[in-house]
Amino acid sequence: MIAGRGEKDAAYIRKVISAQRKLELVSRGVLLFSMFPPAWLLGTAGLSVAKIMDNMEIGHNILHGQWDWMRDPKIHSTTWEWDHVSPADQWKHSHNELHHTYTNVIGKDNDLGYGIMRVDEDQEWHPFHLGQPLWNFVNACFFEYGIAAYDLELGKNLHKRRRKNPEFRARAKAVGRKIRKQVLKDYVIHPLLSGPSFLTTLAATFTANLVRNIWSHSVIMCGHFPEGVQVFERRSINGETRGQWYLRQMMGSANISGSRAMHFMTGNLSHQIEHHLFPDLPSNRYAEVAVKVRALFEKYELEYVTGPLPKQVFSAWRKVFRLSLPNRKPEVKTPDREHELVAA
Repeated sequence: MIAGRGEKDAAYIRKVISAQRKLELVSRGVLLFSMFPPAWLLGTAGLSVAKIMDNMEIGHNILHGQWDWMRDPKIHSTTWEWDHVSPADQWKHSHNELHHTYTNVIGKDNDLGYGIMRVDEDQEWHPFHLGQPLWNFVNACFFEYGIAAYDLELGKNLHKRRRKNPEFRARAKAVGRKIRKQVLKDYVIHPLLSGPSFLTTLAATFTANLVRNIWSHSVIMCGHFPEGVQVFERRSINGETRGQWYLRQMMGSANISGSRAMHFMTGNLSHQIEHHLFPDLPSNRYAEVAVKVRALFEKYELEYVTGPLPKQVFSAWRKVFRLSLPNRKPEVKTPDREHELVAA
């Protein structure tokens, strides 16, 4: 599969990039007249889709190095920057190096619960966890900022000593610069160019970012959080072999079933299992390799967790709510109760 990459694959990603840029340009142009409701609706929908394409099928996959083999300096993981407040280099470290190495290992994989949620029954429950459905909803609405925060490992770096660390300060400044750039583009320059449509364009851009954030959060939640997906303790990976690492990727990931359009809009992260097995395989090849991967699951009687998007989103959110509460204590059977059960 890797050896078979060629011109057809290169043409695919170039076509997608071209389509995304044209869609964004046209949508922003339409929003110059966003004071008219039809223009607002059309422009907002187009900009939402363009931002999703930029982050999912294009940015995420280019930054994984899926297209580095083309040796095109414009479409390369070392040069690409995306429409996102998290700088590409910081995201690559937290995602490619940490998340993909320590997939679903509690305390090592920040993508698992984003550092704000209880993700397993064996984790100690605290009253703070009662709020995790709310924290998760807020995180979904402002997901790109949440990603930037945990790329910075903000939680552990807020201590006074750590804040003075030169490396952390440099990374924090880089995030600040990226946020300013994104805010200036989306919430200042574009609305100002709209003239009398300033406020409606501002609202449209905010809506497009909101749609993109909620969509990407939902897709990523479905990749590792639905019921049936396994999580792992730190000690379980001590001495882990390469084969065991692959098995952890298989058991710690879940897919989304659907149409070709659905797969495209998820950045082919609907094939999350295959992506974790082959993170540098071009995304347009995942559907092809998924057939063989699923056959492997069936051969060894492993659970291939998959389902339509609504089902997977519901499953993930149900788990968020369930784990926000203390574990249910097992029912203690008294002698009288046992007698009643036997009699029944």
